[in-house]
Amino acid sequence: MEIKQYQIVLVNLDPTVGHEIKKTRPCLVISPDEMNRHLSTIVIAPITSSSKPYPTRIEIQQSQTKGWIVLDQIRTIDKRRVLQKFGDLKVPTIRKVKMALKETYVD
Repeated sequence: MEIKQYQIVLVNLDPTVGHEIKKTRPCLVISPDEMNRHLSTIVIAPITSSSKPYPTRIEIQQSQTKGWIVLDQIRTIDKRRVLQKFGDLKVPTIRKVKMALKETYVD
């Protein structure tokens, strides 16, 4: 299964520890395509159906996915955790994700 940056994929996040987001849920692929092609792991941000507005939470409303991309819970997972692909993130939302990632982790 080819996995690309900014795709929404269904991921089994269990087992988890403490306050990590758990369950099988949609996640956004953050890792760049070159990493996704050559490594057996990908970097994802979970999507939750309930959240409060927060600088590291990006609201998303797409066909099968409504909720919040949780950029403060980014994690690296093995590709075998991916169960299904849902589709690509819309360009305006990609821009919001990039801005939030830059503000949070770069600047």
